[in-house]
Parts: sequence; structure tokens; C-alpha cells
Amino acid sequence: MGMDLSFWRYREHAAHDDAAVYQTACCDGDVMEELELLPVDDILKKVAAVFSDWTIQDGGRDFEKEGYGAFQIFTTPQMVRFDCYRMQGADLNALMDILIDFGCPLYDPQISTRFDDWTDR
Repeated sequence: MGMDLSFWRYREHAAHDDAAVYQTACCDGDVMEELELLPVDDILKKVAAVFSDWTIQDGGRDFEKEGYGAFQIFTTPQMVRFDCYRMQGADLNALMDILIDFGCPLYDPQISTRFDDWTDR
């Protein structure tokens, strides 16, 4: 079974419409004026460092480890989405922790919930 984990930061004083951001930015890949730019290269480097014992392909966008599952990374300058397959809870939490360190709370489209209180923003 697969799931996706999506992350972004709103600009200060921007209206929050998580479902619209998910559809527009995370699914369609469109830029939105409500969102900040993210340090995507730094985020990708951190993911590669944390998951360095996984097999990494497609220029650091596809990760797989026997018995642990797999994930793919989709980014725009404003968001990061992980498409995860058969992953263990600890590894999902590691992905969330990386993005929390960059001030990006999780949006879980499976339950239509964004966890803003997980970050200082």
C-alpha cells in the first residue's frame, strides 16, 4: 500500500487552504503565491544523508531498501512530496523529521490534515 507525505511553508499572513495547496502545488506542481520558496537542494541532501544506506537512483529521487520499502521524491521550488510504498513507521517519521527541521509541517492527504503544530512556524 502506498501513501504520500507532503510538505510546504505558507508565507507570513497568507490564507491557509491546505486542500487547495495540496491539489495545486503538490499534485499539479503549480507555483502558488501563498507559499514560500524552500531550500530544495539542502532538503534533498539531508534526505540522501539520512537514507544513505538505501539504494538511491534517478539522481537522488528514488530510494529503496530490501525489507524496508521505497519512496520517490517530487519537488517544486515550494513543496516536497514523498510517495511512500511499504515503508516502516520509523522511516516515515525520519522523513517527517527532516522537513520539520526546515519548518515544513506534514500534510497528510489520506486524512486531509496538516500538522502545523509540529513546527515552530
